[in-house]
Amino acid sequence: MRILLVSQMYPGPADPDLGVFVAQLERALEERGHELERAVLDSRAGGKRRYLTLTRRSFVAARRFRPDIVYAHFLVPAGFLAGIAARAPLVVTAHGRDVRNVGAVPGIAALTRRTVARAAAVIAVSDYLRRELEAKVPEARGKTAVIDSGVDLERFRVEPAPGDGARFLCLGALDERKNVLRLADAFERLGEGTLTFVGDGPLRARLEGRVNVQLTGSVSHHEIPKRIAGSHVVCQPSLIEPFGQATLEAMACGRSVVATRIGGPPEFVPPEAGVLVDPLDVDALVEALRLAAAFPCPNPAARAAAEAHDVREQARRVEQVLERAAAETS
Repeated sequence: MRILLVSQMYPGPADPDLGVFVAQLERALEERGHELERAVLDSRAGGKRRYLTLTRRSFVAARRFRPDIVYAHFLVPAGFLAGIAARAPLVVTAHGRDVRNVGAVPGIAALTRRTVARAAAVIAVSDYLRRELEAKVPEARGKTAVIDSGVDLERFRVEPAPGDGARFLCLGALDERKNVLRLADAFERLGEGTLTFVGDGPLRARLEGRVNVQLTGSVSHHEIPKRIAGSHVVCQPSLIEPFGQATLEAMACGRSVVATRIGGPPEFVPPEAGVLVDPLDVDALVEALRLAAAFPCPNPAARAAAEAHDVREQARRVEQVLERAAAETS
């Protein structure tokens, strides 16, 4: 099948994390024998004008490649542009930012409804996100499948545990949604081990100078497996997490997790792999850190749960959606 991939985030000089997930799924589709052409952005530079670049690339690629199916990541603008650039059937994957923008950013709701109406099928990366999308965009009802971005089990593999103390790790932006201040407060009350934040953001200054709290700043996604291997427990107690990619990657590395109850993590974190927590309850966070640190490391139950989300299996499921959409609209 000839697939035109359209995405506003793709690995490049800016190395946006979500672009990495798009690329790993794309490679898995190529391994399954499909021919792919790309109309993508690999940089955040250029402000809104970069979407003119994506528009031009989408139209040029559609005319030259003549795809059997167009597969877009993100509803707006990538999905919307893909829908007008090519006559082929459209399948689009919704990520958390897509759904958050509906009703929050002027004009996005109308564009999202048009994109979903044009699409032969929609993929949501979690059932939580599917429910949110269908509540905001009724056109998505009956055409939305749940397939997460998956994890590359060859890159995220089980390594021996570090030998000294309890090492807690948090991956992601240092902002309010990631709930980093409550996590740091809970760690201080726990009173043991180290807590490392990998990422940067507006709350960095309020985390600096805390005892046994380390701040690395932002790193390439290619460094993440090594960072996880240097930890015992990965903590992602976000106020909301539409899926929870870092949590899944940690589990693939055999690390126990502390994850939010709000969003996607309850769909893939079993009790033997980690602790789900009310992100607003600091007392519960303290206890979750204590419990997770007592789990075995490496944790075979965490790895086993992650194996069900192998990116190659997710590519097979996406393939089924793409082939069905192409067949039904041919």
